[in-house]
This record gives sequence, structure tokens and C-alpha cells, in this order.
Amino acid sequence: MTTPIRRVSRRMPGWAKAVTAVVLVLVVFFAGIRLSLLPGLKDLFGTQTHDRSGPALLQSIQDMSRYDAASGNFQVVVDLEKDTKYLPDAIRGSRTLYIGAGAVDAYVDLGKVGKGDVTVNGDRTSATLRLPHAALGKPALDPDRSYAVSKQRGLLDRLGDLFSDNPNSEQAVQKVAVKHIGDAAKESGLTKRAETNTTAMLQGLLHSLGFKEVHVTYGT
Repeated sequence: MTTPIRRVSRRMPGWAKAVTAVVLVLVVFFAGIRLSLLPGLKDLFGTQTHDRSGPALLQSIQDMSRYDAASGNFQVVVDLEKDTKYLPDAIRGSRTLYIGAGAVDAYVDLGKVGKGDVTVNGDRTSATLRLPHAALGKPALDPDRSYAVSKQRGLLDRLGDLFSDNPNSEQAVQKVAVKHIGDAAKESGLTKRAETNTTAMLQGLLHSLGFKEVHVTYGT
């Protein structure tokens, strides 16, 4: 009598299917990361950028009474390093070399000039003006001329960048660049230049109106 042959089931267990699916997902995920890190390969997929931003909203309007009399352009090289206690830089830490370029305006606030600060003689041939000292505006960083030269990051920082998108990754180094540009503007004599230019502007304006003598002083 012939013994029947029992067929062995070759079905994959449920847990094995789940593990296989997870492995495939991870393979595709990390392959995509590698492709994105290689220049030129991501263009093969026809990557496109769409701007779906909403319209800009007007929040406030301010009347300006200041005369921007001078502007200085500055450039600074920022070398910013961040360390972690008890961990070597290769594990946790970062160092960024950043070129920051920006401008600072110097202005005279003509809105602070009162009636007692302007005197005119009887025949309107001489005028004396007392103005506030020139001041510096806030440094404005130029994104088109500012860029990171190099970035060194530890292993943990690199792993964190793979799984998160941090739009403020350069915010700290940008703040340092703005501070250095502002400090450089204070030492540059920009306010003195602004007062000289404001004096020349007012003298030219009042001379065209018939004044023969125009005296401009600064201070409270």
C-alpha cells in the first residue's frame, strides 16, 4: 500500500511578512536619502518646486521722518563652534564657518526737530538748525551674499539631520554675524559721515531757497 505524500506548507508566517515589509521600507528610505545626497541624481526624477505661499498681509504703516544720510556695507567671517560636555566633537558637536555680508544705515531723525531748534533772521538770509545726533539703524544681513563655507558636525548631529528638517540650523551663526556687523558699524565713523551728508543736504536746500548763511549743529 502506497503511503500518501504530505505536502509541506511553504507559506511565510505573519511575523516574517511584517519584518520583510519593514526591511523593504527602510531600504527604500535610506536609498532615497543617499540619492538626495548625490548631486545631479535627484534631477533624474524630475524634481519641481512650487510656490504655494499665501499673499503677504499688511500689518502696519509707519510715517518716516528720518533722513538716511549714509550706508555702510560690511562683511564678517564667523567661526562658530559648539561643544558638548563629556563627549568628543566626533560624536556630538558642530563647527560652522560662515561668511556674513550686510549693510547698516546711519540716519538723522528730523522728526525730533522742534520749533526752537530752527532760527531765522529777520531778512531771511541766515538760518541756524540744531539737529539730533545721527544714529545707526539695525544691521540687515544680505542672504544673497551670505553663505556657509563649511559645516562640521558630530555623528549624533548628522543622524538628527537625517530624520528632521531644521530650518533654523543657521540661525545662531546668522545672529553672531549680525552682532559683529553692528559692532563694526559703531567703530566705522558712519554716524559722523551721516551728519556731514545731512549738513550738506540742508545747506544746498536752503541756499536754493535764498538763504546765504546756513549753520547746522548737532546735539540736544
